[in-house]
Amino acid sequence: MANNAYTEPQQKDWYDIGPNWNNSYPFGWEPDADGFRGHIFATPDNSTVIIAVKGTSLLWPIGGGGPTQRKDKYNDNLLFSCCCARVGPTWSTVCDCYEGGYKCDQGCLEKSLAEDSLFYSIGVNLYNNVTYMYPNSNIWFIGHSLGGALASLVGVTFGNPVVAFEAPAERLAASRLHLPSPPSTQHVTHVYNTGDPIPMGTCTGVSSSCALAGLALESRCHLGRVIRYDAVSKLGWSANIVHHGIQALIDGILAKEDLDWGEEGAPRSVPAFSSEEDCVDCFNWEFGDYRNASATGCGARGFVH
Repeated sequence: MANNAYTEPQQKDWYDIGPNWNNSYPFGWEPDADGFRGHIFATPDNSTVIIAVKGTSLLWPIGGGGPTQRKDKYNDNLLFSCCCARVGPTWSTVCDCYEGGYKCDQGCLEKSLAEDSLFYSIGVNLYNNVTYMYPNSNIWFIGHSLGGALASLVGVTFGNPVVAFEAPAERLAASRLHLPSPPSTQHVTHVYNTGDPIPMGTCTGVSSSCALAGLALESRCHLGRVIRYDAVSKLGWSANIVHHGIQALIDGILAKEDLDWGEEGAPRSVPAFSSEEDCVDCFNWEFGDYRNASATGCGARGFVH
């Protein structure tokens, strides 16, 4: 389903997911649409509905480009960078919150992420429409890459179960959006492999594959639970952007059911759950209420994530 969010039923890369999910409805696939898109899948009795959100489409190994790539890239840089994709002096930022040095205005960031035109807000509106159409259904969110992070953000907003594949870390964006912080976010599950530098938070720096594509994917802390496939140790994969695509996960890892993903002496067909509670995002940046403080003549209240 996460793969199918990138394509349409008549295309050759559409996976047949069987008779239990014989109803699917596209969203965002209109001829002039260039943004948030995917598919809604439902069981024959509509008891379970799954919203599959498309991830980033760029002309590189993780996607095939297309009309959404400009807005995909904009949402990536706004949600997963430390400060408006301010990677260096030559970068064009996606918001005007940079305060010089390694300082960024927190209020400006929060306002930038809350715009109605951004994918998160569109996802919230989609969820409201789906609940109107399916008032008695169990609704899940899934997605790959940007789609997985968006699925998590909307799922956390409403408390729905989420499965995200190879998604960039979204905890920083969730805090900036002031999303609900219940005692637990165990209804969110992230699945990714250690050969993919994007969910690992290592696709950074001016010479990285992400930077060369104009992406500032700097966050590294995920919400909820994590199933981390150690493809570097178990399969000998290198840390490379080619391991980010959803088909690399499906065909290279999940389809190989005989592989052992457990620790020594404890074989497992699926890695054990873990969490990233001790993770820190953007530790070298300082975030504060600089602009409001400047306007009132008070000293800035700086704080560090």
